[in-house]
Amino acid sequence: MKYLLTFIVGERSMESATPEEMKEGMDAWTAFDRETTEAGALIACEPVEDAETTITVGVEGERTVTDGRFAESKEQLGGFCQLECADLTEALDWANKAPVQSGTAIEVRPITDLSPFGYESATVSPAKAKATA
Repeated sequence: MKYLLTFIVGERSMESATPEEMKEGMDAWTAFDRETTEAGALIACEPVEDAETTITVGVEGERTVTDGRFAESKEQLGGFCQLECADLTEALDWANKAPVQSGTAIEVRPITDLSPFGYESATVSPAKAKATA
């Protein structure tokens, strides 16, 4: 089953980090990526730019495009990780290993399987990716 981990961080949480702290953090993320890849769980793991770069597309009849994020909040989406896991317990184990800063919230959500309704996602699962490599 696929799970999405979203990392909710404080605004500008990385701005005060020194180059050494950034390097240490990136080394931890590289190790996490390597571990999840070797376990056959990683589909994608990426950071996102600051909320100031957000463009929101509203869908209420006509689509509207506005600068900025939809919700006003001191927290923002900092990144995400999509995993293939046996169950929620495994997804929570990975969430507990994610090298996030103190004060970060990690939302763990199962990704809905819509295949019973005829929708097949083009996302390649880790097992299929290994089989075609």
